[in-house]
Amino acid sequence: MLFNFFRKKPSTLFYHTDVHCHLLPGVDHGSPDVATSLHLLGLQQKMGINRIIATSHVTQTTFENTPETLRPAHATLCQAVNDAAMDMRIDLAAEYRIDDFSLAQFKAGKFLTFPGGFLLLENAFQQEILGMDELIFNLQLKRLSPIIAHPERYPYYALNRPRYAQLHNAGVLFQVNLLSFSGYFGPQARETAWWLLENDLIDFLGSDMHHEKHALTLLQFIGSRDYRRLASRLASRLLNDTAIPL
Repeated sequence: MLFNFFRKKPSTLFYHTDVHCHLLPGVDHGSPDVATSLHLLGLQQKMGINRIIATSHVTQTTFENTPETLRPAHATLCQAVNDAAMDMRIDLAAEYRIDDFSLAQFKAGKFLTFPGGFLLLENAFQQEILGMDELIFNLQLKRLSPIIAHPERYPYYALNRPRYAQLHNAGVLFQVNLLSFSGYFGPQARETAWWLLENDLIDFLGSDMHHEKHALTLLQFIGSRDYRRLASRLASRLLNDTAIPL
């Protein structure tokens, strides 16, 4: 069945930059090694992606990554991509869980942003952190542009939707997971993702790709009617290919 699936040329995305994925080898619970990273990058290419922002987890206790731990993995993967003659640009950033470890990194100035000063933030899944508005304000004072990763997956926001508009009006950008529209993360995340779309509250889409199952689910979804409906609504305003400098 898998062979037959790949014999049919899949549809491609209407954008070419993936701003959220876990494809650096061996630094979090995404790709474990270079061979897997190259395989997943090949699946990204099938979707039409030719540039990724590698956003490995930075979380207290589990993945206490720093620029010093991520840069060697980035260099290794870039070399492997070059050796394989793949047409894929890999920029280095990170996905920062808002916790004491990341806050200390911000204070010390030891953090990685997208080109253009975008900073990808992951909130806690149980409740919004205390002092969220103050953090956003302080980051903006440093000329950083905060992006909240997958806001559709935080139940407390889904149950308090005016908070989305409040954050967005304060200059916070939203990166929604394309997988959420497929129902991969459950019905609440799916319904909230569509609501964010209908209310023009999506700035970036990301794969949040960790492994092959994510890639195969995405390849199937982008051939669907739901994907075409999403693309027709979002194509003119998505920032993936326009806001991040080369």
